[in-house]
Amino acid sequence: MATITFDTHLFIKTLRNAGFTDQQAEAVSHAFKQAQTEAELATRTDLREMEYRLTLKLGSMMVAAVAVVAALVKLS
Repeated sequence: MATITFDTHLFIKTLRNAGFTDQQAEAVSHAFKQAQTEAELATRTDLREMEYRLTLKLGSMMVAAVAVVAALVKLS
């Protein structure tokens, strides 16, 4: 999966401007960065790849089903 860039300096600066102390701003930034690292986020590229794989699997199953039906018809 893709890595999401995160400007911690700007984040801390924004928190300080909102009234957070230096220690609070750095703690929130650290916690947010950890949560972001642990989260498994699907990007649009991930979803497109998954859609492509599912389309191939569905197509394969349809071809197999048609082949089975054709074999059964031929045997009848």
